[in-house]
Amino acid sequence: MSVDPFAQRLAKVRHRFAATLSSKIEDTYLALPSLTGEGADVADVVGETFRRIHGIAGIGSAVGFAATGRAARGVENVLLAAHHAGRGLKADEVSALEKKLNTLRDAAERELNLAAASGM
Repeated sequence: MSVDPFAQRLAKVRHRFAATLSSKIEDTYLALPSLTGEGADVADVVGETFRRIHGIAGIGSAVGFAATGRAARGVENVLLAAHHAGRGLKADEVSALEKKLNTLRDAAERELNLAAASGM
C-alpha cells in the first residue's frame, strides 16, 4: 500500500493546528485588557493579536476546521480597523471582539472534540 505524501503532510499540519488552537484563543482572551488605550505598546498588542487570529482564519478552513476558520474571520474583522490604524480598540470594538471571540472559542471546542472523536 502506498502512502500519500500530501495526505501525510496535511495530517501533520492539521494536528499542529489543533494542538495550538486552544492556547491561541486563550492568549487572545488574556490580551483583552491590553487592547485598549493609546500608544505604541497598545498598537503592538493589537497587531500581535490580529496576526494570531489571522493565522487561525487562514489555516482553519484549509485543514478541516471550517466553523473555526469562519469564526476567526469574524474576530479578525473586528480587529482590522484598529490594526490598520495602529491604535487600540474602542469600547464598542472591545464588546464586539468579546462576542466574536466567544463564538470562536465555542466553534473551536466543537471541532476539536469532533477531531478527537474521529481519532485525529
